[in-house]
Amino acid sequence: MENKMEHIARYKAAMGNYPTGVTVVTAFNQDGKPMGLTVNSFASVSLEPLLILWSIDKRVYSYNDFLKVDKFTVNILSADQGDLCTLFSSKVEDRFSQCDWKESSLNLPVLTNSLAALQCKVFKQIEAGDHTILIGEVLDIQNEDKEPLLYHRRNIGAIPKEFYN
Repeated sequence: MENKMEHIARYKAAMGNYPTGVTVVTAFNQDGKPMGLTVNSFASVSLEPLLILWSIDKRVYSYNDFLKVDKFTVNILSADQGDLCTLFSSKVEDRFSQCDWKESSLNLPVLTNSLAALQCKVFKQIEAGDHTILIGEVLDIQNEDKEPLLYHRRNIGAIPKEFYN
């Protein structure tokens, strides 16, 4: 039987070979400052009610702040937003001064020009190993006719146009 480190390495290799979309989850912290982080652990959960989920690593700098919010936005990045994926996964402190965003009518930070923005209220939080799963009830949806940004094998990019034809 393989040791724990080998098992984890095989798990990471398997999961890294599974392509996912890329999102940036945003919210205002308790001080009213915008915060956000790149997330690829995002999924649809339910149609009745409309629910989505994403998970946050307990070691992330904004972990405690995200657990205290009652609303958040999942910004699904478009193929031309690789720079936002990098920015919101970096150690840069004032990320919002380096991107275009607006405050929505629901008082949430929303990144402009994203493929979609799902504004949610927190429905449930579930501890799961070294992460917490946040389930949100979707309150508002904004969609754009764009191609998605994808993450696969530690790379970000888009599906070539010829794939769709």
